[in-house]
Amino acid sequence: MSLDPVLSALRDQARQLTPRAHAPFSGTPTTAVLLLDDGTWIPGVRVESASYSLTLPALLNAYTTAVATGRAEAVVAFVLSRPFRREEALYVEELAAGPYEAVADDAWLRGGWAGDGALPSPGAPLSPMLEGSVDDSSDGIATARAIAQHAHVPASGYAVGAVLDTPQGLLPGVNVEHPDWARILCAERNALGTVQSYDLSAPQDFYLTCVDDPDGTPCGACRQLLAELAPDTTLWMDRHDAPPDRTTVSALLPGSFRGKALLDAS
Repeated sequence: MSLDPVLSALRDQARQLTPRAHAPFSGTPTTAVLLLDDGTWIPGVRVESASYSLTLPALLNAYTTAVATGRAEAVVAFVLSRPFRREEALYVEELAAGPYEAVADDAWLRGGWAGDGALPSPGAPLSPMLEGSVDDSSDGIATARAIAQHAHVPASGYAVGAVLDTPQGLLPGVNVEHPDWARILCAERNALGTVQSYDLSAPQDFYLTCVDDPDGTPCGACRQLLAELAPDTTLWMDRHDAPPDRTTVSALLPGSFRGKALLDAS
C-alpha cells in the first residue's frame, strides 16, 4: 500500500487514542502508533506522574510494549499525534531495531520501507495479552521468568520480567535499555504504561522477577508509578529458591506523593 494513505490511517488512529492518555498535570495528551510488518499496530499514550520526571512519553511507552511482546524487530513505522521533538527523534535514531528515518515531521519509517512505499495496510491492534492464567504465586513468578527473556539489557545484563494479572488477562513487562540512559524503562513501568495504552483495568496482582538477583525489589521510580496507577495491587517478588515475597504498594512506598496541590492548581 502506498505511503500517504497508511500514514493518514495511522494519524487518524493516534488521534482516536487521545482519551486514553493520562495527562492530568499538563492537560496536553500525546499518543503514538507503531505499525508492525504484518499490519498490526501498537498504541502508546503519554502517562504523567506527580513526580514530573517520571512521566512516560507516548513513543517510549509504545516501543517498550513492542519489546515486552517480542515484536520490536517488526516495527516499521512510528507516528505521533504531533511533530517529533528532538529528544524523540534521537530516541528512534538509536534503537537497535533500526535504522529508521524521518519521512514527515510526525512520522519515522524503518530503512527500506521509506523508499519503496510498500507499507502494510493497518489492521487490528496487536494484543499484548499472554495466553493462559495464573493459579497461584508460584505460577505467576514462573510466567514472569519466561517473560524476562524478552528484556533488552545490552549494557547491564540485568534482566527483569513482570506480569500483571488484570481482569482482562495477563500482561507482560520487561526492562528496556537504550543508549541514552535517561530513556531506559523498568519492567514495572513498562507494564503499567501498556495498561494505560490499551485502556485496561488496574491489575489485581503483580508478579516480578529479577533473573540474577534473588533480593531484587522495585526501584523508587517504579514504586512511585505503582502508587499512582495501581495503589491496590498486591506485589509478588521472586526469591528464587525461596517462596516469593508478598507485599502491597502502600508498604513499598508509605506516604507516597500524589500531587494533589498540583492537580488543584491546574
